[in-house]
Amino acid sequence: MGIWQQLTEKPWEPRGHELTIDARRSFAMPAARVGLIVFLAVATVLFLLLIVAYADRMVFEDWRPTPQQWLLWLNTALLVVSSAALEWASIGARRGRRDDMRLGLLAGGGFAIAFIAGQLVAWRELSAMVVFDITNPAIAFFYLITALHGLHLMGGLVAWGRTLRGLARGADPARTVLRVRLCATYWHYLLVLWLVLFGLLFSGDENLAALLEICGLR
Repeated sequence: MGIWQQLTEKPWEPRGHELTIDARRSFAMPAARVGLIVFLAVATVLFLLLIVAYADRMVFEDWRPTPQQWLLWLNTALLVVSSAALEWASIGARRGRRDDMRLGLLAGGGFAIAFIAGQLVAWRELSAMVVFDITNPAIAFFYLITALHGLHLMGGLVAWGRTLRGLARGADPARTVLRVRLCATYWHYLLVLWLVLFGLLFSGDENLAALLEICGLR
């Protein structure tokens, strides 16, 4: 009977237990990473719809572009440095360098907080300008876009704070490494998103319209 089973056995078909084990090894992904991917996908759709609405609204006669503010360039630089610091922390986490991980987290969070503070100052400066008119749809969009981006960054700071606290309390190293890498990924996403939004707000109406036509969004 044993010989007959060997002769009729199909070696290309995996056995029951082996299939389960291999499948788990091949497709295993931390739930936190899956959750982040889903969240970023939803956020991307949200901001994409906002960009399309912005482009459609600016063709009306009452549209007056938002005046440029030099402070936003400084804020952009702060966010670039913040993202770079989180990448430094992520590299330190992968290499087991606890000091680099801690310093990268502290620097990344500090520059992110400075970015949010700078955005608030930009809001205040805009409201003090002679051309300020909240009924101007361009200015309303400016507040809406920067506020949504800031809220996403503040949500990231919550995860950043938990990661930093876990690191200080000596949490499980594998879990800490995962959290640091997820924070870095989120920060990189917010940086790219801000660069797109920054270009959206101050690239000029003609350039924006041409870009949207190239991308097939209009």
